[in-house]
Amino acid sequence: MRVLLIAGGWSKEREVSLAGADQIHKALQSLGHEVLFLDLTPDYQDLVQKARSADAAFINLHGCPGEDGSVQAILEDVGLPYQGSGVRGSFLALNKALSKQFFINNGLRTPRGGLYHPQGNLLKMSPPAVCKPNLGGSSLDMHFFHNAGDMQSYLKGVSSDQAILVEEFIPGREISCAVLDDEALPPILIQPVKGDFFDYISKYDPEGAIEICPAPVSSETNRKVREMSLQAHKVLGLSHYSRSDFMLDEDDNIYILETNTLPGMTRTSLVPRAAKQVGIEFTDLIARLLSLAVTSNQ
Repeated sequence: MRVLLIAGGWSKEREVSLAGADQIHKALQSLGHEVLFLDLTPDYQDLVQKARSADAAFINLHGCPGEDGSVQAILEDVGLPYQGSGVRGSFLALNKALSKQFFINNGLRTPRGGLYHPQGNLLKMSPPAVCKPNLGGSSLDMHFFHNAGDMQSYLKGVSSDQAILVEEFIPGREISCAVLDDEALPPILIQPVKGDFFDYISKYDPEGAIEICPAPVSSETNRKVREMSLQAHKVLGLSHYSRSDFMLDEDDNIYILETNTLPGMTRTSLVPRAAKQVGIEFTDLIARLLSLAVTSNQ
């Protein structure tokens, strides 16, 4: 099969995307596929031309473009199958404030919060609070505030074209849980080493965090996290795979933070790590995702 591997792009997560694509490229070749690599550029015509000469696409983009549904829309118009969620689900999940409302509508506990935009009213929320771009991932540009003055100064400095999600800070343990083909995988407990939270450095520094799979939590908490991860996957209308992030407070209350439609895919990333726990090696995971892309479009 001729597989179009799409990565890179021009978001702040470009380097992470390329690092994962290198490992996916090798896995696809080991499976006997011919790989056409595309470092996505703003010239979408290049994407269209390469898509028309491929049998399927494997998308490994993070942030915008890629997780926003734009690339998926073009591939659908060309008629090329791809792994992961469609246009609607991709857009909903990337927009944190929007997906948060879907979670609330469907009874999923999530931190209190809302969207702040410089052209709107100043959000009235007292620290401790977390501020992060409404569109984006990898914990880039995330800030924790314990002082109201510091938080207001930060928000007043936000550019006019940027929206910020402001949420209450939930102290506790961070847990991530993936879904693969409508089945929740074992949750992973994340313990940051270099910093107070699982930020960009912690995620991509080999020694930035301790990741324990399966998470050392009670069987009841394990069950609830899996159920919530699968529910979020279905509520947002996602396909094939996803990864949801949670906070577990001191009373074992579970809060969903967000859901990722194109999670990291290096061999040591969270989804491959959880898949390995149930006997699915990295190359087999890539093969399964590619198979889901092809069969779901037949």
